[in-house]
Amino acid sequence: MRTVQQRRVYGKRKTNAPRAVLENGSPLKTTSSENVSLDEVTEQDISEDIVKELEVQIASIILEDETPTKIKVVTNEPQSPVKSPIQTESRTSIRTPASAKHGNTPKRLLSTPSNSVQPTQSPIKVYSSQKRLSFTPRQPRAKPVRKTKPVVRLSSGCVEDEKTNEYVRRILDEAMSSLAARGVQKFSSWAARSETAFDPVKIAEGSYGEVYKLRLKEDICKRNMSKSRLAKLREYGEGVFKVVPLRASRGVGSKKFTTIDEIVAEVKLLKLLDPIPGFARFREVHVVQGRFPPSFQAAWDSYKAAGNDCENPNPANKRAYSDQQLWAILEMDDAGVELEKFKWSSVFQVYDIFWGVAMGLARAEEYALFEHRDLHLGNVCLRSTRPDGDMQLLADADASRLEASSGFGISSLETTIIDYSLSRAELRLTNDPEEQVDVASTDLDSKGLFDAVGRDEDEILQRNTYRFMRAQLYTGLPLTEEKPPAIPGIWADYAPKTNLIWLLFILKMLVKQIEHKDYTLHNNIPQVQARQPLQSCPDKANIQQQFNGSQTKTSELPINMIDVNLGEALTRLQRTLTDRLTIILEILDLEHGRDDMCCAADLVAYAIDQRWLNESDFFLA
Repeated sequence: MRTVQQRRVYGKRKTNAPRAVLENGSPLKTTSSENVSLDEVTEQDISEDIVKELEVQIASIILEDETPTKIKVVTNEPQSPVKSPIQTESRTSIRTPASAKHGNTPKRLLSTPSNSVQPTQSPIKVYSSQKRLSFTPRQPRAKPVRKTKPVVRLSSGCVEDEKTNEYVRRILDEAMSSLAARGVQKFSSWAARSETAFDPVKIAEGSYGEVYKLRLKEDICKRNMSKSRLAKLREYGEGVFKVVPLRASRGVGSKKFTTIDEIVAEVKLLKLLDPIPGFARFREVHVVQGRFPPSFQAAWDSYKAAGNDCENPNPANKRAYSDQQLWAILEMDDAGVELEKFKWSSVFQVYDIFWGVAMGLARAEEYALFEHRDLHLGNVCLRSTRPDGDMQLLADADASRLEASSGFGISSLETTIIDYSLSRAELRLTNDPEEQVDVASTDLDSKGLFDAVGRDEDEILQRNTYRFMRAQLYTGLPLTEEKPPAIPGIWADYAPKTNLIWLLFILKMLVKQIEHKDYTLHNNIPQVQARQPLQSCPDKANIQQQFNGSQTKTSELPINMIDVNLGEALTRLQRTLTDRLTIILEILDLEHGRDDMCCAADLVAYAIDQRWLNESDFFLA
């Protein structure tokens, strides 16, 4: 039986760009006057930006003492000098935590400038955390405070039809902000909030819908606006929007598209997995109605004109989508380029991609009993950890560092697992053993995934992987060829070996493209430590003396000898990593592999025991 313990997230995640790009709180503030342009920045706007930044910083402050501590109430009374909450540091030790326990964020302390302090009705009490987790999630996004008073009048951008709002109410209840949760918005009004500064760009599509990104217009940088506002606009542009057509309650579109239940399950999974390193960061969910706005339609047309495959109907086709079509828009951080669109060649890239995905799955298994169930190459995204963003050059390294390395992290690539529309996870919110646990899952038997054959070798392997996964769930034997009769509700069961089946698929696809290089050749060395300028070149006698010394360091050698040492270290490590990946293929083999490997966490634990990974690679210490 599974014991209920304190839930842990192995690794820490930093806070990325703010959510709710098209919110009232964004730099793109709507105005009733058509004469006011985006570049007109008032002193009040700048003050509001500063106040909001202070609020976010103060919100993460917690107290170290274990007893409840009262914060002195700040008032405008003349006999009492005004003090900021930060000034209490002289009386109470205050620290900003590196991480916070999932679902238990500190209470916020709202701050205003000293010249506009508002009196409070009662003292604010702040309680310190009793203990800290050894392994904690990345900083959760501060949830916006919703207005306590109901909004009497909806804005013109909202759809006021009660039946429509009630139909999607369960999606709206998952929204993070008051604007998105208020109701269905007109697609044109929702898009218009960004069109002043951004152009939508279509970047991908799938059976679920399509993915768009906002590109900052070139003339925006030339406008007279504050640097902080321009920086925020750049951050907002790092988000992506997954646009999903929703199934209608009746009439046109009532027998196709994504159901309300499926979207709700995916949003819950996005929010649940948000703290886990290796998974996408969730920002917001919106529900909009209507036809594609001109800017989004133009992005769709450009995507098709560029020669990309467009299997989804043209949004301008009225036979495909009605004028009242509902869309769910999932807003997330940009996770980078899809693996299927990335050209890899070195074993260092393959090693990092495979183990990055494996460790992400292992964390999610431990955290939420998670199975992805659709982990093809399009659902793995890559980004570079290099400062320059280059995805082909290796990370900066020298020979001594490579000798002590586990081999992970050399390529400078980091992975993100995306798209949980077919996934399964436990939505356990607390550690209470009596808690009623919901399970997010999708009935894959109704999706038509298991009958397709495939047009080429790669597609055949992917289609077979779906069938291996189904056989594993139904019978425990992935190679069972007989199609089992469908069992209602079985896809809610937990069968983590399906994660290993998908890892085997990914590794088979990756190793096909590996090209081994002789890194001892000068033109194959990815990083060379250049000699400092104005530094004299050592003579031969000095070089020989350095080699004979016992304390010789790589950084002290001349540049041509550094090249040789680094090249030899890379070539040796290349062979080592190739041998390890071959062993992993044998371990995961569905017919002759190891029976004691039951989930991704088992595989990662084995790799750590073998020193193929360091504990710091998994725990992100």
